[in-house]
Amino acid sequence: MKNVTQNPAYFQLTLFADYGRLRYLFFTLCLLIYIMIISANMVIIITIMLERSLHQPMFIFICCLSVNSLYGSAGFFPRFLVDLLSDSHFISRPSCFIQMYVIYTYASCEFTILGVMAYDRFVAICQPLHYHTKMTIRKALSLWMTGISYPFVCCFVGMYLTVQLPLCGNKLPRIFCSNWPVVKNSCVDTTHNNAVGQFVTITTIFIPLLFVLFSYVQILIVCKTASAELRGKALQTCLPHLVTFVTYSFSVFLELSLTRFDTNKINPIVTAVLSLEYLMVPSINNPLIYGLKLPQIRAAVYQFTSGPKE
Repeated sequence: MKNVTQNPAYFQLTLFADYGRLRYLFFTLCLLIYIMIISANMVIIITIMLERSLHQPMFIFICCLSVNSLYGSAGFFPRFLVDLLSDSHFISRPSCFIQMYVIYTYASCEFTILGVMAYDRFVAICQPLHYHTKMTIRKALSLWMTGISYPFVCCFVGMYLTVQLPLCGNKLPRIFCSNWPVVKNSCVDTTHNNAVGQFVTITTIFIPLLFVLFSYVQILIVCKTASAELRGKALQTCLPHLVTFVTYSFSVFLELSLTRFDTNKINPIVTAVLSLEYLMVPSINNPLIYGLKLPQIRAAVYQFTSGPKE
């Protein structure tokens, strides 16, 4: 029997619709959001780098979150802005897999960085006498490198297996390239790909999630019998991290749900909004939460923006 499988040179993102002149409004709004993401995260990064009093593990991890937000948004927004103004929504095969890899590594690294931050808060509150020996700047950078290296390797393995699949279709019902819609176009059995995908998801998302929950249970136990001063300090430093973690977990849950549901049965606008929420809200939320809630960063930002005193 003749083999009819093929690997298309382009994928079509079918979730885009013809909105007429409204496309220019959507383009302007999304461009402003992208500029806001870049500006807010750059303020956090530059402030932490220039202010010596912020050269501490907790603020190093916050800086890493902002770097990761810039990385993830760069993998999505430039292409998305072009698609908003385009009449055809085709993306080349190499560009599609590059975008997919960037977005997936961004998502995985966000969880591992949040997991490392939970460990930092656990040591600071539950083992305060050992904090300065267990959490040095060098140790913080080592934990960050380890935290991002594993997702980069795992996502590469999963992406390599997807690239090798023979595909019989090229339609992706998304506004950006996603692994599962590509896999569903395969002409062969994808059990092996599904197993690897589930392994990557569990090790890069659910294990850090469980670790964060475990850390906060231990922190709550310590705070229950601690002084009011310690409880106030713990709340001040842990609340921004907890808000960031919950917001991002909810966003990822929605994204994972979208990849498994038949998007043809869901309103395209709802699907697009949920996909945008996954990529936009955490990147805006992180600098705003940390910039507004942590007095050290807030004071440093105010000092830089107000200029030197006369």
